[in-house]
Amino acid sequence: MSNTRSFLSARETAQSIAAESLTAVEAVSVCLATIAARDPVVGAWQVLDRDKVLTAARAYDRDASLSGKSLPLGGVPIAVKDNLDTADLPTAYGSSIYDNHQPMADASCVALARRAGAIVMGKTVTTEFAYYRPGRTTNPHNSAHTPGGSSQGSAAAVASGMVPLAMGTQTAGSVIRPAAYCGIVGFKPSWGLIPRQGVKILSDWLDTVGVFARNVEDVAFFAAGLTGRNVLRPDGSGGPFEVAVLRPPYPAEPEPEAIAALDRAAEALRAAGHGVSDLPTPHSLQNLPRLQRLVMAYDMEKALAYERRVYESSLSSILKTYLDEGKGISPRAYDSAMAATRDVQRDIDSVFGGADVILAPPAAGEAPVGLHATGDPAFNRIWSQLQLPCINVPTSLGPNGLPVGTQLIARFGQDALLLAAALALEQALAAS
Repeated sequence: MSNTRSFLSARETAQSIAAESLTAVEAVSVCLATIAARDPVVGAWQVLDRDKVLTAARAYDRDASLSGKSLPLGGVPIAVKDNLDTADLPTAYGSSIYDNHQPMADASCVALARRAGAIVMGKTVTTEFAYYRPGRTTNPHNSAHTPGGSSQGSAAAVASGMVPLAMGTQTAGSVIRPAAYCGIVGFKPSWGLIPRQGVKILSDWLDTVGVFARNVEDVAFFAAGLTGRNVLRPDGSGGPFEVAVLRPPYPAEPEPEAIAALDRAAEALRAAGHGVSDLPTPHSLQNLPRLQRLVMAYDMEKALAYERRVYESSLSSILKTYLDEGKGISPRAYDSAMAATRDVQRDIDSVFGGADVILAPPAAGEAPVGLHATGDPAFNRIWSQLQLPCINVPTSLGPNGLPVGTQLIARFGQDALLLAAALALEQALAAS
């Protein structure tokens, strides 16, 4: 079997398995070979049990043959971030505190993936409790650069062809930023669209399960398979869309390549017949990065109270500093931040105006050099605080030859529209 199988799309893999021109065993075997070749440098995997994977794939092939039916994600290999519980694989949450920890049950999103026929390849590296202390993963495009935030292993596994699909989570920017740095599509849906039971929660308000793939249609295919919402799968007939291009003041200073990518995406959309207009960052959004950091710190300090009380010596200094920040935030300050956030949510139409989606930078630019940090989530905090659906679409290359993306954002609950607009952007970029 040709090694090009490892770069089949998730949809092509599922279709080939359903048509019996490919087996689930063959699909996971190619992934395992790619992992063996690439992971010694990339370091995307925390846990990988070859025997369990092959056993699950054989079981899928046998059951599909007996039933004559295919499932929505039938036989497609996926990766699972190591802050999502798995009943058959250890889950360490990126911390030595939980070495060899074995959950009793799958997280709901993992159980739904398995029920839909996906084959869980293993657990991918995350940062310590999905915060800032990096894991060992490197950027697949250049191992001297970070792959991004806490979903780094999942993003790198997809970007390097080890799996076609992966799960991640976002509290600040840990789906969108790694996708941008690794040059793939990352989709953070509206808060709660994908169930979060069995996720190591840091902030009940912020935490969102998201997905990665190498193109928009595969991301939509995965999200639809997990949720049973086939409306999420765009057919290419949507639009034309009205797109508002977010302009300064930005929450941080973007690199020139980020603005160049934004301009390229805007021009490609305009050339494809979509309405494009500039949107200076509204005043109502400008305080939200600060509010998101406040809410995240306050919530994390409560969420990790047990670990801080019992295992403080095992926590990193960067995490303890942030927990101290959270402990110093008063309930009154937290409540005020939440009230201000809800005011913006209620008046979200004044932000979007007549636009269907907002086009914005997903990160300051290319992935920074060095593995000591994961990059700045400043360009993601607003949308996470508002619980809005976002998607990164690879757009161009920066001065170091690393990927640069653009981010689309839609109103809460308009995930299907967002995915349709993202497909339109992907197609417009391909034609430009």
